[in-house]
Amino acid sequence: MGTGSGIGIVFAGVLIFFAIVVFNAIKIVREYQRLVRFRLGKHNAHEGVLGPGITFVWPIIDQIVWVDLRESFLEIPEQTCITKDNAPVSVDFLIYWKVVDPALSVIQVRNFAGALQGIATTTLRAVVGDMALDEVLSKREQINVILRTKLDEVTGRWGGKVTSVEIREILPPTEVQSAMTKQMAAERHRRAVVTEADGTKSAAVTIAEGEKQSAILRAEGERQSQILKAEGYAKALESIFGAAKHIDEKTMGLQYLETLKALGASPSTKYIFPMEFTSMLKPFVSNIQEALTKKT
Repeated sequence: MGTGSGIGIVFAGVLIFFAIVVFNAIKIVREYQRLVRFRLGKHNAHEGVLGPGITFVWPIIDQIVWVDLRESFLEIPEQTCITKDNAPVSVDFLIYWKVVDPALSVIQVRNFAGALQGIATTTLRAVVGDMALDEVLSKREQINVILRTKLDEVTGRWGGKVTSVEIREILPPTEVQSAMTKQMAAERHRRAVVTEADGTKSAAVTIAEGEKQSAILRAEGERQSQILKAEGYAKALESIFGAAKHIDEKTMGLQYLETLKALGASPSTKYIFPMEFTSMLKPFVSNIQEALTKKT
């Protein structure tokens, strides 16, 4: 009984040992992770990177290093740089990077993020030192591209890639900031004056154009009024001439007599008769003589 129970205990211990070994040997690697395996201290370029999925590693024989493939960012603290024209500027920026070769990121560099930060600060000073202050302030996007290109060249041999560099702030010296503020205020004042002048000019042009249109409309109205008056006079004369065609000498003579009657009623002592008046009276005189002859 003692011997059998001892064998059972040993067998149970062996099973537990193998269970622990198997548990530690099985690794579940996520999609964004990779395992860099070193077997007896050596890395196999063909079978040294494991994942994603379920993988198996031998305890003690295999040593593994976990590598994250997701894109990360590195914040570079404010750095003071000297421009080409000897002006100090403070620059801080962000670096976005990711691992593209897990094996190189483990074998070629000890601390990828730390090494990248050191390279970024020295590269920034070199880039800013080749540019004047005005260029540094106005060509931020160009500086981003230069930094990303230079950092990508260095990190390529470490199995990483710099995907983007973004400068957050560039601070020039205090006196330069004061001068920039004054310049900005002067520029805004100039724009305000120009805008006001343009508004005054536009208003004057609008008023002149309105007066011009008003004068044109008035002239057109007067012309139309004159035309209507002329047409009215023409129609009146036409009516008079049409009526005059049907008036005989007797009617005209009677009209003249009525006129004489009106003149005789006036207080005036001097009268003017037209030359045609005597000719107009001839029919009346002849009619009177004819009547007298008949009576005799």
